[in-house]
Amino acid sequence: MNGEVSQTDIMRRVLYRDALMLVIDKPAGLPVHRGPRNAASRNAGGADTTLTDLLPDLRFGLPRAPELVHRLDRDTSGCLVLGRHRKALERLGKLFSGNRASKTYWAIVEGAPEADTGEIDLPLGPRDPDRGWWMKVDPAGQPALTRWRVLGRADGFSWLALEPVTGRTHQLRVHCAASGFPILGDAIYGNAPRAGGPGLYLHARAITLPLYPKRDPIHVEAPPPDAMASWLGQHGFDVPLPSGGNQLPSVMPGDGDGQEIAGAG
Repeated sequence: MNGEVSQTDIMRRVLYRDALMLVIDKPAGLPVHRGPRNAASRNAGGADTTLTDLLPDLRFGLPRAPELVHRLDRDTSGCLVLGRHRKALERLGKLFSGNRASKTYWAIVEGAPEADTGEIDLPLGPRDPDRGWWMKVDPAGQPALTRWRVLGRADGFSWLALEPVTGRTHQLRVHCAASGFPILGDAIYGNAPRAGGPGLYLHARAITLPLYPKRDPIHVEAPPPDAMASWLGQHGFDVPLPSGGNQLPSVMPGDGDGQEIAGAG
């Protein structure tokens, strides 16, 4: 993603909204918070925006800006959950910490797994103590489990659905690379150049949250970004549109008081 993200841009990316949470379609290239790379750009006179900078534009009538419930890498696009107030953050945090949030990612990978489905069960730990986000397979590290399914194969590449059972840093990227099918465009764990590469073909396609005990789980899907949709189309795959499910319009009346809305999922 090049250029700045505006208030209008981020508001258009709201996929789901009720009184407790928002789900947005984060664009690739937008960091969720200030990090060394982004801070260096600012110090050099750049104007790199982070998602944190844009959160006040997503208040929708509430006195406080929403906050991140989880994170996506800078170069990963797709479904990202925000809690709209303290009680919402507590409830959503318990779902994520209890592994009750079901997430599905789409990835284009180099190579082709032999089977059509499988699991990657490889513990992960920091590769460098001074760069805690840089991970490696480490028998002494934290348990990490990823389920995968092949959605399509073409020209030495595969289209995968990845389901992280655990949520370790860079889990999907390290697991795919360690299994012999690195994610296309991965300049850290894969074969892409550090500069001028195609961008990371990893997209948080869907998330399902059992947020309300007496209602069906909330299911939200994000359309694939243009580069991924184009790649799939060029290789003959029909790209399914988001199913809709119980997604809601980005503007809903009556949610300014922070209470649950009847029929919100």
